[in-house]
Amino acid sequence: MKPFVTVIVPERNEEKFIARCLESILQQDYGPEYFEVIVVDGISTDKTCEIIQRLQRQHNNLHLLDNPRRIVPTALNLGLQRARGEIIIRVDGHATIAPDYISRCVEMLQATNADCAGGPINSISENAGGRAIALAMSSKFGVGNSRFRVSDGYEGYVDTLAFGAYKRSVFERIGFFDEELVRCQDDEFNYRLLKHGGRIFMTPKISSCYFPRTNLKKLWRQYYEYGLWKIRVLQKHSSVMQPRQFVPPLFVLTLLLLTVFSVFALPLRLALAGVLALYGMTAVACASSLWLSNENCAFPVLLAAFPILHISYGSGFLFGLLKFRKKWRQSETFVPAPLWQRAPAGYTV
Repeated sequence: MKPFVTVIVPERNEEKFIARCLESILQQDYGPEYFEVIVVDGISTDKTCEIIQRLQRQHNNLHLLDNPRRIVPTALNLGLQRARGEIIIRVDGHATIAPDYISRCVEMLQATNADCAGGPINSISENAGGRAIALAMSSKFGVGNSRFRVSDGYEGYVDTLAFGAYKRSVFERIGFFDEELVRCQDDEFNYRLLKHGGRIFMTPKISSCYFPRTNLKKLWRQYYEYGLWKIRVLQKHSSVMQPRQFVPPLFVLTLLLLTVFSVFALPLRLALAGVLALYGMTAVACASSLWLSNENCAFPVLLAAFPILHISYGSGFLFGLLKFRKKWRQSETFVPAPLWQRAPAGYTV
């Protein structure tokens, strides 16, 4: 007997992507009687809900909930309260999944006895600028050794991943998503799972696509917020943070210190010039290598994406140290209370 699966889709104002996202989920080879899809909408102001309601008329296993707080962790928790599945999968409205995604996740959970299973995400876009950003977000120079972003064929246990399939027992054991975290709530949840002895398994057999930001301004804001909220994750779970997450803030801090103190000494000015030159040459080399194998992307955007990824994340991280400086004692003892017994809100029709 197949385990029943719930797919939760948190979204807001996704009229450009929500149809293809939901169609990729609803067309799974798993059998519609064995899974449900719960879309949790953050009070969209575009035509997102109209598109979902049109699809609802064709699919009895598609449901829609309202998320008045509009942020992702509350959307996930609202979906969890309604979820009937033995297995819970998160898929963002900005993504699509392969036709065998659910069946592969179930297969891997059963074969490995892991608490969570998933795969790498393939970042794609339909315009040259977006493709450049997608390439930067999928490169080791851009995001370090983040296994689920860099598709290198790795299969095994990881510290975190996107769009994971979780056993329901995980939420009963460690609680729901942390509603304080506007960003990085999935990382925090996965780190909490690891600290409680859980295991997260990744395989390239589980495939999904993600549509990243299509302009550099939005990319800056996204990664600045990642860096900012990573401080709260650090305060809660310092023991499971990875070295790659400290490289951008150390880089930005080095630039700031050298810039400030270089006015007092020639060696510091030379050091600043050396750091900038080394970084610039590395960025040009990496961008050129990626562009030569993907010439349908915009090279200037690709080249600019690297410092934006690193400096925005690093700046957000450093500002987070100031913003959340009084919360260091609110750390590893915090676990959100399980919500299974709360009275759920009805589905939106």
